[in-house]
Amino acid sequence: MDNPFYTLGKLSSGASAGKSLLAVGFVGFFFLALPFLDTTAIAGLLILVLAAATVNSAIEIVGPYEKRVLTVFGEYRTVLDPGIHFVPPFVSATHRFDMRTLVFDVPKQEAITEDNSPVIADAVLYVRVMDAKRAFLGVNDYERAVSNLGQTTLRAVLGDMKLDETLSRRDVINTRIREEIDPPTDEWGIRVESVEVREVMPSRSVVGAMEQQTSAERRRRAMILEAQGRRRGAIERAEGEKVANITRAQGEKQSQILEAQGDAVSTVLRAKSAESMGERAVIDRGLETLRSVGESKSSTFVFPQELSSLLGRYGKHLSGSDVREDTILLESNTFDTETRELLGLDDVDEMLVELDGERPEPSD
Repeated sequence: MDNPFYTLGKLSSGASAGKSLLAVGFVGFFFLALPFLDTTAIAGLLILVLAAATVNSAIEIVGPYEKRVLTVFGEYRTVLDPGIHFVPPFVSATHRFDMRTLVFDVPKQEAITEDNSPVIADAVLYVRVMDAKRAFLGVNDYERAVSNLGQTTLRAVLGDMKLDETLSRRDVINTRIREEIDPPTDEWGIRVESVEVREVMPSRSVVGAMEQQTSAERRRRAMILEAQGRRRGAIERAEGEKVANITRAQGEKQSQILEAQGDAVSTVLRAKSAESMGERAVIDRGLETLRSVGESKSSTFVFPQELSSLLGRYGKHLSGSDVREDTILLESNTFDTETRELLGLDDVDEMLVELDGERPEPSD
């Protein structure tokens, strides 16, 4: 034992405020009633107080979410599970351990990153006691030990990372802190269930530089987007002009084709009309020649061999009938140069002049 008042310390450490007031009231009442009591009454009261103290020291009630380590005369005996337990009175002591998940705040820590940028960060540890015996025998104060271990580990992890990584990769920071804390806490019977970094803040100078960098980056992106927009607009305009020119050229080409086709059709129609009118003119000229021959006083007439064809063509113009010779259809409007020379249509006038020259003069 560390001191002779071990039992008294045990009783006082486990006493609540109600028990303390009850004990103070009982002691006051005892001293006030002492002049009016005889020896037997005083002995009885002392025995009653001793019995109550013995029962209180011998009974341990463990809650459902905790465990208690029992020591007798300062020596480890066992771990008390939830429920009622009887322990040696006045010479035993229990140490309570909460088996629920505990939350430990890691105070703000200032660290220097790998690229020499100062940052301030804090975190939260979620811890649970897995082995009360090792937590009692392995470390003096496991709560303070885990909190201090979290602080040093947080500074070490931030020191191995660059500033951008500390600001954007908190999951990596959490994982590394947990990996660093697990080995020593396992020896203490403590399990670190989770680590969460709440805030990582660079210094004011670094924040200002980052803001300038962000502004410059945004301006650069805006200029790039604007240039890309102008380039895209120019390309779209060029493509639009190209399509317009192609469409315009195709339209002009189609217009020229249609105009040429119209001219060709008009030319063909004019040629057909001219050919028909020329044929009619030949026929009319031939008939005029025949009429002049008929009006002549000469008794001798010489007709060309093709006169029958001429009369047939005239009859076709009058009646619309066809003249067939040797089963070959003779079209009245299909004379070409060779046919005209063969028929002698162009020599009709000369033949008439020759006939007039050979006509005999009348006698007196």
